[in-house]
Amino acid sequence: MPTVIGHHDVKDTKHWLASPKREEFFGPLGVTNIRTFVDPENPTRVAVLMDVPDMDAMAAAMQTPGAAEAMAHDGVIPESLVMLVES
Repeated sequence: MPTVIGHHDVKDTKHWLASPKREEFFGPLGVTNIRTFVDPENPTRVAVLMDVPDMDAMAAAMQTPGAAEAMAHDGVIPESLVMLVES
C-alpha cells in the first residue's frame, strides 16, 4: 500500500485542520493513517500524508464533483495541489 503526500495551500488553516471532510472523502476509498502537517514558516501551506490501497480509485475520485466540493469546503487552493507517491 503506497504512502501518498498531498501538499497544497489553504485559505484558513484552523478551519482546514478541524474539518472532517478528509475522513469523509478518503475513508470510503479505504485510505488510512491520515495525518496532517502545517508549514511553520507559512501556515497556509499544508500537507496530508496517508496510506492509499488503490491509487486508481483515488485518482478517479479526485476528478469527481465530490472532491471539488470537499476541497472548496476545506478552503483548499486547487491549483496548488501536488501529490507525491512513495516509490
